[in-house]
Formats: sequence, structure tokens, C-alpha cells
Amino acid sequence: IPLLRRALAMSKRPLLLFASPWTAPAWMKSNGDVRGKGTLKGKAGDKYHKTWANYFIKFLDEYAKHSVTFWAVTVQNEPLAGLFTPPQAPTIAFTAAQQRDFIAQDLGPALARSPHRTQLLMLDDQRIHLPHWAKVVLGNATAARYVAGLAVHWYLDAVVPPGCSLEATHKLFPDHFLLYTEACTGFFMFR
Repeated sequence: IPLLRRALAMSKRPLLLFASPWTAPAWMKSNGDVRGKGTLKGKAGDKYHKTWANYFIKFLDEYAKHSVTFWAVTVQNEPLAGLFTPPQAPTIAFTAAQQRDFIAQDLGPALARSPHRTQLLMLDDQRIHLPHWAKVVLGNATAARYVAGLAVHWYLDAVVPPGCSLEATHKLFPDHFLLYTEACTGFFMFR
């Protein structure tokens, strides 16, 4: 918080901050651990999903007490990585359908009821999952009304051309923006 406040004070223009969760507490996860290949227990609309959605609001509440507000939050950092990550990585696995239902029934309504004007970004994973992921989530009118844009990572960009991922998604859902939210070089050990 002190670092964020310092950056905000130094900036000549407003900074737009976004947050992205890595994992829910262990007691909410199917594997009982913050690490490894677990999903949220139960299904959208139940006590685990409602509680996880309320964690987002509590997070925003606590930062707001320190004059730090967030422009956006993502539903989950790399939701499909939860199926493939090493067992020590903190994560929650979501399919597109699970993310859609969580947005429509839990997180979207919780954000809408909150005093925060924080926008919601979906996916937050590789663009290789587009446009399929967008069709599943944004194809649902209830989920789509809560989502402002799609968060995209670039690590597998060489695998799929932008025309059949980013451009195709934009043509299908022009009212939802696309934003690269994570990128780095050197993640492949052989390069």
C-alpha cells in the first residue's frame, strides 16, 4: 500500500490499477490446498462461490480505506493453468463455463451491489483460448453485462495468429475491450 500510494502521488496522471487473484483460501478449494490443481468447491451460486466473490469486495474495501482504488479486477489469473501448473503453484482452475457461471451468479452481482466502480475482466490467460472462451462467457447475456473486457497473456502468441484470436474475438464482441495484462521475456528456459 505505501508503494502504491507513492506511485499514485508521483504520477502526473491517474494510474489505473487492476488486481488479479491467484488462489482462494485452502478451505474453499476442492484439493484443500492453496497450491495445486484445485477448483472452488461446489458450484456457482453456492456458499463457496458467494464467499469467494465477497473476498473480492472485502479486498476492494480494505484498499479503499487506504485511498487506493482499483480500476479493474480479473476473475482469476490463468484459470486454465490450474490444470497444468506444478503442484506448488497457487491457483484455482476454472473452465470457461465455470467462469461464466461464477460471473453471472456470484462475482458480477457482488461487484454491482458494492460501492466500488471497479470493472471486471474475464479470461486473464493465453489468447490461444480465444475466441472460444469469449463465446462461452460473453455469449451469456447475464455474464456479459458484468464484464467490461478480456484480459489476455502473450506467452503462447506464436502458436495462434492474432487474426483468429484477437481479431475474431473483437468482431464477435466489439463492445468488450481486449487488454494484455501479463507478459515477459525469458519464460522459456531454452531461449
